Amino acid sequence: MARKIAAGNWKMNGLGADLAELETLAGRSGDAAEVVICPPATLISRAVAKAGSVAIGGQDCHAAETGAHTGDVSALMLKEAGAGFVITGHSERRADHGESDADVAAKTEAAWAPGLTAIVCIGESLEEREGGRTLEVVGSQLAGSLPAGATPQNTVIAYEPIWAIGTGKVPSLEEIAEVHAFMREKLSARFEGGAEMALLYGGSVKPGNAAEIFGVPHVNGALVGGASLKASDFGGIIDALNAA
Repeated sequence: MARKIAAGNWKMNGLGADLAELETLAGRSGDAAEVVICPPATLISRAVAKAGSVAIGGQDCHAAETGAHTGDVSALMLKEAGAGFVITGHSERRADHGESDADVAAKTEAAWAPGLTAIVCIGESLEEREGGRTLEVVGSQLAGSLPAGATPQNTVIAYEPIWAIGTGKVPSLEEIAEVHAFMREKLSARFEGGAEMALLYGGSVKPGNAAEIFGVPHVNGALVGGASLKASDFGGIIDALNAA
């Protein structure tokens, strides 16, 4: 059975005072779902100290363990700071930094080396969606971004349609179901543990729509942006996942 995971991506938001929201989440008890917060790298060590049962993750890592890569952070550095997860291949990294599927695969493999779980992001643009190419794009990204060693323990997949991120637009439940069933089929065919790999949905997930999204087959959780910045909002999403 796939893991239930509620992951929050703070993106380039958050200073030390904002860790009070994390402390509120850490004060929860009885969650069936795994809860992950990925703050900016500057907050990871301090977040770990306040997180309790909440896991902390990075938002990106370099494919190399060390080297002349000014401004980058390695997976080993994240692990040493206390992180247990790292996001790879987020659409904002793919767009802003020109990351290819091969780059994402290299970063994902690098994440595994020190024992991090990679949250690998894939998703189509609005133009690709309207052109009827969603499954083609998702299938290509899934094949190119996942190294051969992916398992349910070291890898989580997050389907985030680019046009739904931060826009308030959400695909229909039927559209989410189609993509998640497609991903499950592809993963099950390629990997021994593909049937148990956690599949998250991301893109304008809120407390008000989380329950219906988590009712969709093969949706095992969410990768949440803006709504993860406030414990009250993210808590509602976690509650919906616990109940799913």
